Amino acid sequence: MEQLELRHLRLVCAIADAGGLRRAAALLGYSQPAVSTQLQRIESYFGGELFIRSRVGVAPTPFGVKVIAQARDVLAQVDGIGRSLAGETARSGRTLRLAATNTPILSGLVVRIRKALPALALTISSVYSSAEMVELLEAGELDAAIGIDYPGMELRHSEAVALRAIVTEPSFVALPADHRLAHRVEVSLSELAEDAWFVTPDDGAGWPGVFYVACQVAGFRPATVHQFLGDRRQLRDMIAAGLGVSVVQATFRPSVGVLVKPLTGRPVWCRYLLAWQSGGVADEVVETVHRSASAAYRDLSGHLPHQRPWSPRTFGAPRR
Repeated sequence: MEQLELRHLRLVCAIADAGGLRRAAALLGYSQPAVSTQLQRIESYFGGELFIRSRVGVAPTPFGVKVIAQARDVLAQVDGIGRSLAGETARSGRTLRLAATNTPILSGLVVRIRKALPALALTISSVYSSAEMVELLEAGELDAAIGIDYPGMELRHSEAVALRAIVTEPSFVALPADHRLAHRVEVSLSELAEDAWFVTPDDGAGWPGVFYVACQVAGFRPATVHQFLGDRRQLRDMIAAGLGVSVVQATFRPSVGVLVKPLTGRPVWCRYLLAWQSGGVADEVVETVHRSASAAYRDLSGHLPHQRPWSPRTFGAPRR
């Protein structure tokens, strides 16, 4: 590890508070191996063990007690700076650091925020993994983010991050226009068992696991999977060429050569959500971003014919 970061100090304090790597991993939303590996790097950086491991958990070493105490002081000072600046976000024109997944609502969202809060400067970054967004929020490197998770697999986060649902939508399937099922109003997953699939990588929130579970329930395992992480135009071109099919978000637009169909029984759902630094962003800004995201989604989805048979449904998210 070349340099120490705030997220490393937060991890050390979380381990001390939880009394074990497994419990700390659950608190932070990481895997236990990831926490263990990161702790080893941190101990290597400091040049000594911070915790004594045992079958019942961990306890700080004398050296670890000193490091943890200083880490808490540093984090308290940083959090204090964040709180002192939070109330001035909208009034002073401080930049709001916003991240988003690969979502088509982004342009409509930004236009609405700028119109509602003209004094608020925005910087936009693209972050694919929703779990990474949480890490960046907890580390103070982002102010807010538009991410996704899945019903029953709500995004893990600490009390430093607050979540609010935007909309929950069923996933659809994109097919070549000359596909054998192109005439169908709806398509079941089981009917696509022999097709090749374009599947995007792990998003840190449960994908593609939810897809493979749905396939298993439908009685098959995809025979051919193309790992794909590119823009939507590339994906449309490959589907139109007959190279495979893909589960897509409800906001995915059909195009020449590509049809978008509902999946029978709606086996896969995802949730758009707003995440932000709890106490680190003014309430006015949070409300404006959420309202703008909801409006951008409604405008976009209202023009897509495959969305007409269903109505968007939200489900509760904790407001921390």
